Amino acid sequence: MSTFLTYCYTFTQHIGYPSYGAAIIMLTLIIKFILSPLTAKQIKSMQGMQVIQPKIKELQKKYKGNQKKLQEEMRKLYKETGVNPLSGCLPIIIQMPFLISIFYALRNYPYDPHFESFLWLPSLGSPDPTHVLPVLSALSTFLIQKQMTGAQVTEGEGQASQQKIMQIVMPLFIGWISWRFPSGLVIYWVLSNVFQWAQQMIMFHGTDKGE
Repeated sequence: MSTFLTYCYTFTQHIGYPSYGAAIIMLTLIIKFILSPLTAKQIKSMQGMQVIQPKIKELQKKYKGNQKKLQEEMRKLYKETGVNPLSGCLPIIIQMPFLISIFYALRNYPYDPHFESFLWLPSLGSPDPTHVLPVLSALSTFLIQKQMTGAQVTEGEGQASQQKIMQIVMPLFIGWISWRFPSGLVIYWVLSNVFQWAQQMIMFHGTDKGE
Protein backbone atom coordinates (compact mmCIF):
# COMPACT_ATOMS: atom_id res chain seq x y z
CA MET A 1 0.00 0.00 0.00
CA SER A 2 2.91 2.34 0.71
CA THR A 3 4.26 1.60 -2.77
CA PHE A 4 0.92 2.38 -4.40
CA LEU A 5 0.71 5.62 -2.45
CA THR A 6 4.20 6.53 -3.64
CA TYR A 7 3.16 5.89 -7.24
CA CYS A 8 0.16 8.16 -6.80
CA TYR A 9 2.32 10.86 -5.23
CA THR A 10 4.84 10.56 -8.08
CA PHE A 11 1.97 11.10 -10.51
CA THR A 12 1.03 14.34 -8.74
CA GLN A 13 4.63 15.44 -9.11
CA HIS A 14 4.56 14.74 -12.83
CA ILE A 15 1.48 16.92 -13.31
CA GLY A 16 3.11 19.74 -11.38
CA TYR A 17 1.06 19.52 -8.18
CA PRO A 18 2.97 17.42 -5.63
CA SER A 19 0.48 16.54 -2.90
CA TYR A 20 0.20 13.57 -0.58
CA GLY A 21 -3.42 14.52 0.06
CA ALA A 22 -4.23 14.29 -3.65
CA ALA A 23 -2.30 11.00 -3.77
CA ILE A 24 -4.44 9.57 -0.94
CA ILE A 25 -7.60 10.68 -2.75
CA MET A 26 -6.38 9.02 -5.95
CA LEU A 27 -5.53 5.82 -4.10
CA THR A 28 -8.95 5.81 -2.42
CA LEU A 29 -10.78 6.21 -5.73
CA ILE A 30 -8.72 3.42 -7.32
CA ILE A 31 -9.54 1.06 -4.45
CA LYS A 32 -13.23 1.95 -4.52
CA PHE A 33 -13.43 1.39 -8.28
CA ILE A 34 -11.79 -2.01 -7.81
CA LEU A 35 -14.27 -2.88 -5.04
CA SER A 36 -17.28 -1.38 -6.84
CA PRO A 37 -18.49 -4.75 -8.24
CA LEU A 38 -18.66 -6.11 -4.69
CA THR A 39 -20.47 -3.00 -3.52
CA ALA A 40 -22.93 -3.40 -6.40
CA LYS A 41 -23.54 -6.97 -5.25
CA GLN A 42 -24.25 -5.69 -1.76
CA ILE A 43 -26.73 -3.12 -3.10
CA LYS A 44 -28.48 -5.73 -5.26
CA SER A 45 -28.80 -7.93 -2.20
CA MET A 46 -30.51 -5.08 -0.33
CA GLN A 47 -32.79 -4.48 -3.31
CA GLY A 48 -33.70 -8.17 -3.36
CA MET A 49 -34.58 -7.95 0.32
CA GLN A 50 -36.87 -5.02 -0.45
CA VAL A 51 -38.68 -7.04 -3.12
CA ILE A 52 -39.47 -9.91 -0.76
CA GLN A 53 -40.25 -7.64 2.18
CA PRO A 54 -44.06 -8.15 1.95
CA LYS A 55 -43.61 -11.93 2.07
CA ILE A 56 -41.25 -11.63 5.02
CA LYS A 57 -43.79 -9.55 6.92
CA GLU A 58 -46.46 -12.15 6.19
CA LEU A 59 -44.22 -14.89 7.60
CA GLN A 60 -43.39 -12.80 10.67
CA LYS A 61 -47.09 -12.28 11.33
CA LYS A 62 -48.00 -15.91 10.65
CA TYR A 63 -45.27 -17.43 12.84
CA LYS A 64 -45.01 -14.70 15.44
CA GLY A 65 -44.96 -17.14 18.35
CA ASN A 66 -42.76 -19.75 16.70
CA GLN A 67 -39.26 -18.43 16.00
CA LYS A 68 -37.95 -21.82 14.92
CA LYS A 69 -40.64 -22.23 12.27
CA LEU A 70 -40.19 -18.60 11.19
CA GLN A 71 -36.48 -19.08 10.61
CA GLU A 72 -37.16 -22.29 8.68
CA GLU A 73 -39.68 -20.57 6.40
CA MET A 74 -37.35 -17.58 5.97
CA ARG A 75 -34.57 -19.89 4.78
CA LYS A 76 -36.95 -21.46 2.28
CA LEU A 77 -37.97 -18.02 1.02
CA TYR A 78 -34.35 -16.95 0.58
CA LYS A 79 -33.61 -20.15 -1.32
CA GLU A 80 -36.63 -19.81 -3.61
CA THR A 81 -35.95 -16.15 -4.45
CA GLY A 82 -32.15 -16.48 -4.65
CA VAL A 83 -31.66 -13.71 -2.10
CA ASN A 84 -28.76 -14.05 0.33
CA PRO A 85 -29.16 -11.69 3.32
CA LEU A 86 -25.52 -12.25 4.31
CA SER A 87 -24.03 -11.21 0.96
CA GLY A 88 -24.28 -7.58 2.01
CA CYS A 89 -21.49 -8.19 4.57
CA LEU A 90 -18.94 -9.24 1.94
CA PRO A 91 -17.81 -5.75 0.80
CA ILE A 92 -17.28 -4.70 4.42
CA ILE A 93 -15.13 -7.78 5.11
CA ILE A 94 -13.14 -7.32 1.89
CA GLN A 95 -12.50 -3.64 2.67
CA MET A 96 -10.98 -4.30 6.09
CA PRO A 97 -7.54 -5.48 4.80
CA PHE A 98 -7.33 -2.32 2.68
CA LEU A 99 -8.22 -0.17 5.69
CA ILE A 100 -5.66 -1.91 7.92
CA SER A 101 -2.98 -1.70 5.22
CA ILE A 102 -3.59 2.01 4.68
CA PHE A 103 -3.50 2.60 8.45
CA TYR A 104 -0.02 1.13 8.79
CA ALA A 105 1.15 2.66 5.51
CA LEU A 106 0.12 6.17 6.53
CA ARG A 107 1.28 5.81 10.12
CA ASN A 108 4.84 4.96 9.06
CA TYR A 109 4.96 6.67 5.67
CA PRO A 110 8.11 8.81 5.11
CA TYR A 111 6.44 12.07 4.10
CA ASP A 112 8.44 14.84 2.53
CA PRO A 113 8.07 17.60 5.16
CA HIS A 114 7.49 20.16 2.41
CA PHE A 115 4.33 18.41 1.17
CA GLU A 116 2.89 16.53 4.16
CA SER A 117 0.32 19.27 4.80
CA PHE A 118 -3.00 19.28 2.94
CA LEU A 119 -5.73 21.92 2.96
CA TRP A 120 -6.14 22.87 6.66
CA LEU A 121 -4.20 19.81 7.88
CA PRO A 122 -0.63 20.46 9.06
CA SER A 123 0.31 16.77 8.64
CA LEU A 124 -1.48 13.84 7.04
CA GLY A 125 0.38 11.53 9.40
CA SER A 126 -1.15 13.16 12.50
CA PRO A 127 -4.74 13.56 13.76
CA ASP A 128 -6.76 16.55 12.60
CA PRO A 129 -6.19 19.30 15.22
CA THR A 130 -9.39 21.09 14.16
CA HIS A 131 -11.51 17.90 14.61
CA VAL A 132 -13.29 18.55 11.30
CA LEU A 133 -12.37 15.17 9.83
CA PRO A 134 -13.63 13.12 12.82
CA VAL A 135 -16.99 14.90 12.54
CA LEU A 136 -17.13 14.21 8.79
CA SER A 137 -16.15 10.61 9.48
CA ALA A 138 -18.99 10.13 11.97
CA LEU A 139 -21.51 11.95 9.76
CA SER A 140 -20.64 10.00 6.59
CA THR A 141 -20.79 6.72 8.53
CA PHE A 142 -24.22 7.68 9.88
CA LEU A 143 -25.52 8.46 6.38
CA ILE A 144 -24.28 5.12 5.05
CA GLN A 145 -25.80 3.26 8.01
CA LYS A 146 -29.11 5.06 7.58
CA GLN A 147 -29.19 4.41 3.85
CA MET A 148 -28.42 0.71 4.30
CA THR A 149 -30.81 0.25 7.21
CA GLY A 150 -33.63 1.75 5.17
CA ALA A 151 -33.07 -0.91 2.51
CA GLN A 152 -32.80 -3.85 4.91
CA VAL A 153 -35.52 -6.04 6.32
CA THR A 154 -35.49 -7.21 9.92
CA GLU A 155 -36.79 -10.53 11.18
CA GLY A 156 -38.27 -9.16 14.37
CA GLU A 157 -38.65 -6.20 16.70
CA GLY A 158 -35.51 -7.17 18.61
CA GLN A 159 -33.36 -7.03 15.51
CA ALA A 160 -34.94 -3.74 14.46
CA SER A 161 -34.01 -2.26 17.84
CA GLN A 162 -30.45 -3.52 17.49
CA GLN A 163 -30.18 -1.89 14.05
CA LYS A 164 -31.35 1.45 15.46
CA ILE A 165 -28.79 1.23 18.26
CA MET A 166 -25.98 0.37 15.83
CA GLN A 167 -27.05 3.24 13.60
CA ILE A 168 -26.07 5.57 16.44
CA VAL A 169 -23.27 3.66 18.15
CA MET A 170 -21.22 2.87 15.04
CA PRO A 171 -20.88 6.49 13.78
CA LEU A 172 -19.99 7.65 17.30
CA PHE A 173 -17.35 4.93 17.57
CA ILE A 174 -15.88 5.75 14.15
CA GLY A 175 -15.83 9.46 15.01
CA TRP A 176 -14.13 8.74 18.35
CA ILE A 177 -11.30 6.63 16.90
CA SER A 178 -10.89 9.17 14.08
CA TRP A 179 -9.76 11.68 16.71
CA ARG A 180 -6.61 9.59 17.18
CA PHE A 181 -6.08 8.25 13.67
CA PRO A 182 -3.81 9.90 11.09
CA SER A 183 -5.65 12.46 8.97
CA GLY A 184 -4.77 10.59 5.79
CA LEU A 185 -6.58 7.49 7.01
CA VAL A 186 -9.67 9.48 7.96
CA ILE A 187 -9.67 11.11 4.51
CA TYR A 188 -9.70 7.59 3.05
CA TRP A 189 -12.64 6.59 5.27
CA VAL A 190 -14.71 9.70 4.55
CA LEU A 191 -14.11 9.56 0.80
CA SER A 192 -14.90 5.83 0.75
CA ASN A 193 -18.22 6.51 2.46
CA VAL A 194 -19.06 9.31 0.04
CA PHE A 195 -18.21 7.06 -2.93
CA GLN A 196 -20.39 4.23 -1.61
CA TRP A 197 -23.24 6.60 -0.77
CA ALA A 198 -23.17 7.96 -4.33
CA GLN A 199 -23.05 4.46 -5.82
CA GLN A 200 -26.01 3.36 -3.72
CA MET A 201 -27.98 6.47 -4.63
CA ILE A 202 -27.38 5.86 -8.34
CA MET A 203 -28.40 2.19 -8.15
CA PHE A 204 -31.44 2.86 -5.96
CA HIS A 205 -32.52 5.74 -8.24
CA GLY A 206 -32.09 3.55 -11.31
CA THR A 207 -34.23 0.82 -9.75
CA ASP A 208 -36.97 3.30 -8.87
CA LYS A 209 -37.04 4.63 -12.44
CA GLY A 210 -37.16 1.10 -13.78
CA GLU A 211 -40.15 0.33 -11.62
